[in-house]
Amino acid sequence: MRRSDLLDGRAEALAADADVDPRYDNDGFLIEGSTDGDQFDREDRAALRRVAGLSTELEDVTEVEYRQLRLERVVLAGVWGEGTAEEAEHSLRELSALAETAGSTVLAGVLQRRLKPDPGTWMGSGKAAELRDIVIAEGADTVIADTELTPSQRRGLEDVVKVKVIDRTALILDIFAQHAKSKEGKAQVELAQLQYLLPRLRGWGESMSRQAGGQAAGGQGMGSRGPGETKIELDRRRINTRIAKLRRELSGMKTMRDTKRHSRRAGHVPSVAIAGYTNAGKSSILNRLTGAGVLVQNQLFATLDPTVRRAETRDGRGYTLVDTVGFVRELPHQLVEAFRSTLEEVGDADLVLHVVDGSHPDPESQITAVREVLADVGADQVKEVVVVNKADLADPHVIDRILRAEKHAIAVSARTGAGFEELQQLIDDELPRPDIRVELLLPYQRGDLLSRLHEEGEVLATEHTADGTHVHAKVTPVLQGELAAFSV
Repeated sequence: MRRSDLLDGRAEALAADADVDPRYDNDGFLIEGSTDGDQFDREDRAALRRVAGLSTELEDVTEVEYRQLRLERVVLAGVWGEGTAEEAEHSLRELSALAETAGSTVLAGVLQRRLKPDPGTWMGSGKAAELRDIVIAEGADTVIADTELTPSQRRGLEDVVKVKVIDRTALILDIFAQHAKSKEGKAQVELAQLQYLLPRLRGWGESMSRQAGGQAAGGQGMGSRGPGETKIELDRRRINTRIAKLRRELSGMKTMRDTKRHSRRAGHVPSVAIAGYTNAGKSSILNRLTGAGVLVQNQLFATLDPTVRRAETRDGRGYTLVDTVGFVRELPHQLVEAFRSTLEEVGDADLVLHVVDGSHPDPESQITAVREVLADVGADQVKEVVVVNKADLADPHVIDRILRAEKHAIAVSARTGAGFEELQQLIDDELPRPDIRVELLLPYQRGDLLSRLHEEGEVLATEHTADGTHVHAKVTPVLQGELAAFSV
C-alpha cells in the first residue's frame, strides 16, 4: 500500500491506533528491513480503508429527486485476507457495477484487511461500528458485503449498522431475478433464491410465536389445544414444497432441452458454445457471427437466457452457436446448480469460444473464474479457444500477454469487427469434419441428396454421366447409412 494512500484524508479517516512496535516508525509505517513473518502489517490489519471513485450518485440536481425515489443508497464493504490490495479493490469495483446493475446508488466503499472474517459480525464489532458511522454520514439505507455472509454474520452486522445488510450472493440473485425472461430462466432463478433463503429465515416478535394447534382455533376450548407450528416452521415447509415443485418443472424442461440437443447430435450438427465472464461481449460476438439480434448492453448479466442460432462455415457446413449465461467471480453455487441444465450445453459442445474482456484491469482472473465454473459442470475437457474481445479498447501489452500465455487464442473487437475474419476461419478449422469417404451414383431426379451432401458432408469431386451424378465425398455415419443404396 502506498504511503500517500494512507495519508489521504478519506483513506485514514477510519485508521485505528497501532501499538508501539520497534519495527515501525513514528508514523506507523514498517521500517525497511523489518518483517512480520506470516503476520499482516499492523496498519493494514487495523485499517478500514475507503476506496475512492466508487460513487455513482448523480450530480445533476434535476435528476436527484427522481433517483432517490426509486433507488437504494448503498455502502459497499469488503474484507480481504489473501491477495493484494489492488485485487481487493478490483473486486469491490465489480461489486459496485453489480449494485448499479441492480438499480442502486453507490455512495462509498470500504475495505478492511484481517486474517479471517469475524464469526459474529464479519468485520469485527469495532469496525462494524465505524461502518455504521459511514452509513449515517452518507445517508445510506443498505450495506452490501463483498462475499457470502452466514446467517449469523448478517444478523450480527445488521444489529450494529442498523440498516439492511445483503451479501454478494443475494445481490447477484436479485439481478438474475430482474433479467430472466424465459419460463425456464425464471424457474431456475426462483429455485436458487429459495435455496438461498431457506437457512436465512428469521422473524420478530409475534411472527415467531406458535400457531394454535388441534381445534383450538375453531373455539373448541380446553383439551383441544396443541403446540402447533411456529411461523418460521410454516414458512420453511412452504418453501420446501415450492422447491420440490420447481425441481419437477425444471426436470421436465431439462428433458425437452436434452431431446433437442440429442436431435442435433443425431444429425451430427456441430455445436460451438460461447462462454465467458459477464459483460465480456458474448452476445455482441454472437450477433457479429450470426446476426442474431440478441440484446447488447454495457451491463453485467444483461442477458441470461441461452440463445441458439444456426451458422455456416465458409465451405457451407452448418453448425449451431449457443450463447450461455455469463459467469462472475464467486458465482453463487445455488445458481450453478439451478442453471446446470443450461450450462451443460457447453459440456456437449464441440468447441468453446471463451470470451475475455481485454480492457478489464485483471483479465487473467476472469479466465480463472470462468474455467472453475466450466470444470464444475464437466465442460473443462472441451476444446477451447480464448477470444480476447474489446481489442480496440485494451492495452496492446495486455493482449499480447494473454495471446502468449494461452495455447489457442485470438484478439477481436465486436464493436469494429476487427479479427472476425480470422475468428471465422479458426472456427472452420476447429470444427469436426465428415471423415467417411464414399463413392456414389445419384440419379438426376434425386437432386435433394446432392444438396444434402453439400450441406452435411464434404463433396470432393462430381462428374455428370449418362446414368446420373458420380460423386466422391466425405460424409457422417448417419448420412452414409441413408445413401448406402446409391453406393458404387
